Amino acid sequence: MRILTPSKTILLSLSMFALTCNINAQEQNISLNQDPKFEQLLNDKRKINTSISTNDTYKIQIFSGKSDEAKKTLSGFKREFNTIDGTIIFNTPNYKVIVGNFKTRIEAERNLEEIKKKYKSVFLVKPSK
Repeated sequence: MRILTPSKTILLSLSMFALTCNINAQEQNISLNQDPKFEQLLNDKRKINTSISTNDTYKIQIFSGKSDEAKKTLSGFKREFNTIDGTIIFNTPNYKVIVGNFKTRIEAERNLEEIKKKYKSVFLVKPSK
């Protein structure tokens, strides 16, 4: 580490002080004009979203283990099966890779057979009601 001489220290301190004195925050008032129909549409959307249940779909678990391995498994799965969505869920103490969003059990079982060819321990996850 280099030690500055007193004259350099004073010069550096003064220049930093001068720069900080010129800093100003921006002040601005924003007015938002919103269509009244927007609130009505937003409330309707909230009502619809509460009536939609996302737990009535079948999913397939393809991995359960450590975080790094789960990430590798998910990225490999996405390369091989790019039409099926997947996600990682943490369930103490393991990370689980869950794929698919199948509306019917038949559709899920068809995909399960294809996925079993590539991954060892896969099983169907039933929707919780």
